[in-house]
Amino acid sequence: MSRKIIVAGGGHGGIATAMRLAQHGFDVTVFERNKREDMGYDWTDIFDRKGFTCLGLPMPEKELYNLKHDMTFYSPSMDTPLTQNVPEDQLEIQMERKDIYNHLIHHAEKAGVKFVCECNVEGPVIIGNRIVGIKTSMGEQIGDLVIDACGMHSPVRMNLPPYFGIQKKPKDYEQFFVYRAFYNKVCEVDDVDKYKVLLLPEGGEGISWVATEEDHTDILIGRFHPFTLEEANATVERMRKSNPSIGAEKVRGGQFATIPLRQPLGIMVADGYAAIGDSAFMTVPVIGSGIANSLKAAKILADTVIADTTCAYSGEVLWQYQRKFFKELGNGLAPLACVKMMLARFTGEDLDYVFKNKILNADDMTIGADSNSLVSMMKVTDATVIPTKLYGLAKNKTVLVKIARLGYDLARAVAITAAMPKTYNRQAILKWVKEYDKPFMF
Repeated sequence: MSRKIIVAGGGHGGIATAMRLAQHGFDVTVFERNKREDMGYDWTDIFDRKGFTCLGLPMPEKELYNLKHDMTFYSPSMDTPLTQNVPEDQLEIQMERKDIYNHLIHHAEKAGVKFVCECNVEGPVIIGNRIVGIKTSMGEQIGDLVIDACGMHSPVRMNLPPYFGIQKKPKDYEQFFVYRAFYNKVCEVDDVDKYKVLLLPEGGEGISWVATEEDHTDILIGRFHPFTLEEANATVERMRKSNPSIGAEKVRGGQFATIPLRQPLGIMVADGYAAIGDSAFMTVPVIGSGIANSLKAAKILADTVIADTTCAYSGEVLWQYQRKFFKELGNGLAPLACVKMMLARFTGEDLDYVFKNKILNADDMTIGADSNSLVSMMKVTDATVIPTKLYGLAKNKTVLVKIARLGYDLARAVAITAAMPKTYNRQAILKWVKEYDKPFMF
């Protein structure tokens, strides 16, 4: 008998999991609130192409994607730019969000996945201690397993009873509020300034970027706290004064979005339930990219479900999905959340000092497609550079204290993440997750 799998929400990881399960004979339906043509923001995304290839998916047509350009990072003073030098084999691809969806959905439907669009997911259906389905605007949908791909504010996860111990909402500094718009391009710019990332712009918080593409200029404004359209427009107007490529005509986008910017969810499974993608906070905490991690997690989740000969999809079985995700990705992502918190604690003056005194250099900012962990992001530093970094730190007690706290938090994060329980013992897991979340507090 074919097992019925419900995918709540049309997230990338959920669709990819649905595809792989359908290829193995499962009856899979995706319930999505948007119209099919409205799935995906009207902007481009940058991600590791291995997200496609790990699933056995062919790469899209070459005209649908480009290789990402190296980025140049600026501190608030704008005096000491640091330009990446990502090796060609580590370059991520840049692709329209809607084209990503078209590629995934085409192959999912080809495998037999059914899509029900314009259907609001409202919460879980629970019998005893098991999730058995979802409540939707079209009535209850019952299945053998619910895969939660509804995003960071998933109504499924947020309405689970406390018994499961699964965090419902992101906390302060765990989500990033983003405004993104494309403007007409007025002029060409120097190659080094084609992709500018402004850290703590104007001495404030968060980041902005100015990416001068072939036929437009891509603007992103990101903050740790909500801001208004009026504030976004005022920021763009100020950016025009130092970025002559930004025209006055908004040609695309102009949307707000929120993305998780934190460690992966501490508990992402229960009896009959597994979270994936933004629902499980799978983004890279320092850059916000999550598509490739979601696709890689989809293979892990689908293979775990396929291997379950009992077809019970219990928390005990699905815990192996979580453990394998952490082994392959999460153990590296969690410490990066500590780095994100250190940057959130920095002032503009701190960051200017770090750039000017070469405590950070271009190699440190070179984040490639495989940079999903602190280890992979750390480059082997020339021995002549290390004394310069140490001397710079020694001269600034404020920066030294903040980086010292990072070292302490990193040690705790690495130790507690590695101590994840091996089996699905609820009491042990609940005790572990309380410790797991501590190093990432502001």
